[in-house]
Amino acid sequence: MEPGTFSAEILLNGILWYLAFVLSTTLHEASHGFAAWRLGDRTAYDVGQVTLDPRPHFRREPVGMIVVPIISYLLGGWMIGWASVPYDREWAMSHPRRSATMSAAGPLANLALALLAGIVMRIGLGTGIFQPPESIDAMHVVETAAGGAMTTASMFVNVFFSLNVLLFTFNLLPIPPLDGSGIIPWFLSEETGRRYLAWIRNPSFAFLGLFIAWKAFDLVYPPLHLLFINILYFPIAQYH
Repeated sequence: MEPGTFSAEILLNGILWYLAFVLSTTLHEASHGFAAWRLGDRTAYDVGQVTLDPRPHFRREPVGMIVVPIISYLLGGWMIGWASVPYDREWAMSHPRRSATMSAAGPLANLALALLAGIVMRIGLGTGIFQPPESIDAMHVVETAAGGAMTTASMFVNVFFSLNVLLFTFNLLPIPPLDGSGIIPWFLSEETGRRYLAWIRNPSFAFLGLFIAWKAFDLVYPPLHLLFINILYFPIAQYH
């Protein structure tokens, strides 16, 4: 390997991870805001958060959108972070099932992006642009022998696919403060849903919930990621 190649590879991977993170997180949060707006809460819309322009999300959550993703990549080789959109809590309490729809909109956006990446991969596999790798991980769902720009394209689609499966899985965990906990009022009566929403607003749940969710995620994500991969490759190949 020539001097500087490894550093250039790290830089390229970091740029691809960050681009995938920004696109995925922006759509996730814009989807929350869009669902709330369409269901009667204009809070996020009125402050410019219902947008695919990431700049309002940078301004609202600079630590979660800029600092933490970069630090997490430098320390671990992958990115984690967060963003948020404002909403009217009184609206949520008055309409717990509409609030649940708002909560579901973000993870569903990530599922849609993962499916989009999967379609691109499947087309690439069908046309011979991509091929199955010898072993699977987040950065190697497909690979290409074409080199050049196609290598970069395969790296990006790998990251985009795996990151959105991760965001979909993690956010659906039914543990406060994650989106999955906000979906539960779908399955409750209106009055029980209101009591539930009041209960999960306890600030002490945020730290405890994130700790529990992180531990649970280690058990949930690997088999679900593998399931998505086997759906992608069916009937070409199956991975274990």
